[in-house]
Amino acid sequence: MRAPSELLSYCEKAIAAVDDGLKDELIDSIISSRRTFIYGSGRSGLIGQLFAVRLVQLGFDVHFVGEMTTPIITKDDLTLLISNTGRTSSVVQTAQIARDIVGSKVISITGTNDCNLAKNSDVTIVFDIEENEETRRVAPLGTVFEDSAHLFFECVVRDIMEKEGISEKDMRNRHAIWV
Repeated sequence: MRAPSELLSYCEKAIAAVDDGLKDELIDSIISSRRTFIYGSGRSGLIGQLFAVRLVQLGFDVHFVGEMTTPIITKDDLTLLISNTGRTSSVVQTAQIARDIVGSKVISITGTNDCNLAKNSDVTIVFDIEENEETRRVAPLGTVFEDSAHLFFECVVRDIMEKEGISEKDMRNRHAIWV
């Protein structure tokens, strides 16, 4: 089995390329918005759901777009969209509706700066991932993007904890409890 260091080095490089100002804008938008709506398709969606769980544990009102109980997005909400290619039709359509029709702030996380998702977002956070034979050998089918997004979101959680004075105990008190 290969050591995870190769994969982690690609993820570290991708996250390091993110402008701190954009990360701070994401954090400020989460804190200041009435609610946060997250959406992605496939594995990107799973990463979004993981982040949604952490935001709930931090005390935020968070919903995953497409779930049966998800309310309607409003202009007072943040819409956070995740797509490696930035071309996934359901994600791009969500950006168009949320921003252009509803008036929600849209922040996208993508691996491609020149894409339809970026064109339909207010803020775009791009992971600089060089797709080539080497990255595909180490991690196929967008794995570097997905793993980078997951690690990036965990860093955002840590930064929100520090900024808002939220302890792990506070989060544990909002953690799902089996009854």
